[in-house]
Amino acid sequence: MYPRGREIVLGVSGGISAYKSCDLLRRLQDLGFLITVIPTRSSLNFVGLSTWEALSGRPVPTELWNNVHQVPHIALAKQADAILVAPATADIMAKVATGIADDLLTNVILASTVPLIFVPAMHSEMWLNSATQANVQLLRSRGHLVIEPDSGKLTSGDVGVGRYPDSSKIVDCLTTTLQSRADLRGRSVLISTGGTREAIDPVRFIGNNSSGRQGYALAYAAVARGAQVTLVAANCEIADIEGVKTVHVTTALEMQAALESHFESADVVIMAAAVADVRPSVFNSTKIAKEDLSAIPVVKNPDITKELSRRKSSQIMVGFAAQTAESRAEGLALASAKMKDKGLDLVYFNDVSGGAIFGSDKTAGVILTATGDTYEFNSGLKVTLANRILDLVCDKLSYPND
Repeated sequence: MYPRGREIVLGVSGGISAYKSCDLLRRLQDLGFLITVIPTRSSLNFVGLSTWEALSGRPVPTELWNNVHQVPHIALAKQADAILVAPATADIMAKVATGIADDLLTNVILASTVPLIFVPAMHSEMWLNSATQANVQLLRSRGHLVIEPDSGKLTSGDVGVGRYPDSSKIVDCLTTTLQSRADLRGRSVLISTGGTREAIDPVRFIGNNSSGRQGYALAYAAVARGAQVTLVAANCEIADIEGVKTVHVTTALEMQAALESHFESADVVIMAAAVADVRPSVFNSTKIAKEDLSAIPVVKNPDITKELSRRKSSQIMVGFAAQTAESRAEGLALASAKMKDKGLDLVYFNDVSGGAIFGSDKTAGVILTATGDTYEFNSGLKVTLANRILDLVCDKLSYPND
């Protein structure tokens, strides 16, 4: 079973069998897929907007010109792991085959690079028409999957080829298509993120600038690649990712306890959190007056990564080294030393001088491996880095990558 987090765009075109896609949507949800329905205008004559919203539990976009500032066709294309058009009429297959994009669904398809699957359903004469067959062959030649329609009783009362296939057949085709992309399927990934806070009094704390964005990007990428993901998040103002088990913590000791409870079952452990090095030795239950705040006695927090590394059996462990070194060479040397000291398989080094990286969706740095390899990551999105790290993790897990 796929975990929740794999995004499917379900395009519904204007055929009477559009109602059968309601069952298909439910079957896909049962397998954990997240579904965004994009109906064509003509399909709404058969199944209404409110039905799709109720079944999918999501807003249902229908118009290319709504919320133009959000560029919806590009956003929808980027978030999808696959696009499934069911039913697919002769009209929409002809449009896609010739590159016509005159509504939201065809624009999303044209802007996407993910697997595209058509589920034709129409009268026999329409399916067998030479123009339709030529378009089907053209679509298949481009690498798109066009499922053969079933034979049987049609809406007109005739019997022949053109029936909407059984939902199980469509689901099998989709899962088979996506299986090669789920290179972490069956694996458990444990991720820490955010910055711990150590209370001085009810108002103040010792902490850092970590937003947790990189850890959330790693969780998103891992669950989309089929992993079962547990995210231990410290003080992050980011919405939980559906399908990711998120454990919210505040302090270093809370984070340590949460990570230790999930460590043994993990195949991959990614330590992206910024853990406070120290905590106050005494917590003041009332606010300390400003004039009395001259010194704060502290004790060291445990080195969580190092402690977990001592317990590891076959886990792949990834760490992060945010440094403010005077030179790149010094920063890389510090990151390499951290990797060896903490028993890591990979470490990501980045320079955070001047507050760079924190709170941003972008990052830049270098991935180092325990075998001595280095991989430059020039400025790019944190989710792109997440997938690059997971590519290397998959190599170590002896998984083929796409």
